Amino acid sequence: MKYALFGLGMMFLTSCVSTTSETLDLEKALSYCDTHVCRTLNELKEDNDSIDYSMMPRNIMASDSRWHCRKADKAEWCGGFWPGVLWYDYEATKNEDIRRQAEKFTESLEFLSKTPAFDHDLGFLMFCSYGNGYRLTNNPKYKQIILDTADSLATLYNPAVGTILSWPRNVEIYGGHNTIMDNMINLEMLFWAAKNGGDRRLYDIAVDHAATTMKHHFRDDYTSYHVAVYDSVSGDFIKGMTHQGYADNSMWARGQAWAIYGYTMVYRETRDPRFLDFAQKVTDVYLQRLPDDYVPYWDFDDPAIPDAPKDASAACVVASALLELQNYVQPEKSASYKDTARRILTSLSSDRYLCGDSKPAFLLHSVGHMPAGSEIDASIIYADYYYIEALLRMKKIDQGKDVLASL
Repeated sequence: MKYALFGLGMMFLTSCVSTTSETLDLEKALSYCDTHVCRTLNELKEDNDSIDYSMMPRNIMASDSRWHCRKADKAEWCGGFWPGVLWYDYEATKNEDIRRQAEKFTESLEFLSKTPAFDHDLGFLMFCSYGNGYRLTNNPKYKQIILDTADSLATLYNPAVGTILSWPRNVEIYGGHNTIMDNMINLEMLFWAAKNGGDRRLYDIAVDHAATTMKHHFRDDYTSYHVAVYDSVSGDFIKGMTHQGYADNSMWARGQAWAIYGYTMVYRETRDPRFLDFAQKVTDVYLQRLPDDYVPYWDFDDPAIPDAPKDASAACVVASALLELQNYVQPEKSASYKDTARRILTSLSSDRYLCGDSKPAFLLHSVGHMPAGSEIDASIIYADYYYIEALLRMKKIDQGKDVLASL
């Protein structure tokens, strides 16, 4: 199966060589992001020229032209992405004004390090913000906040199951301990904490979660369920299902993207070959089914395709993941992954997906929660976060720098 998937993946890439004729201008793309960051900051100013740093940009619907902001609290899982965007823009520009704004938005999330874990999203909230902040500043306060938050996230781990409980509020609804694919991304904070002064147990929890998810969260063709439900006491796997996808047996694009990014990161932190092999398998099944512009429909199995909405956010996550994954695989496959990432970013950086002057966000055409009718064909902050992350990773590769050194 391993070699069959590889062959199909290479056939896919070969067949799509001529579909993206544009070239990717990284400096232009990063300058575009900086311009839109500055525009957002200006638009966030209130009448007295001040900014409410607890209000985080979340989305702009297709019919709107300004960010809809949400209060940073334990239930707003996207609160860490805007500070993360600011940190990435500071990394790209070295603009000290952007750094000061990044610090202020980041520090509005400190309360989460002192609050009992509400759900699994603490990694998104705190590692995208404080994690990038610490990476770029070495602020010791940031380090301690990350360590405290990692300890809080670990309280949701159920050793009988072997995973972190994603949504405590949904245990009764789903009939047991629930773990969603998104949770794979939150493991990075546990790995980081374990090697930066935290409890070694955090590493073990992250590995156990990844291994258990690998065992139960995927179908035979390596497409993923969004949600896996387990018996909270015995730990037995009960069922796989969807929450935000088209159907229980469909490949929800962003869920598969989380798997690609997550298992790539887990291999980086463990160097366990089973995770590298699995990362390639979940990647290849996604790449085989991409449309010609390299941006997936929100769910690969929506019967409305080709009239279904696209999800730029999933494309951004995968582009960034591929630029890491290409470091770990054999040369031929490395080249194909890197080329695909460039083609994804080229497509996203075209007039079809850029907001241009119409909105202060970076990208159009993402989907948040289709079954709930929420954030459909919208600009969404996490698409912007992974877009600028991927651009910076590609720039480092083109400059001959070690991408892994900054992870």
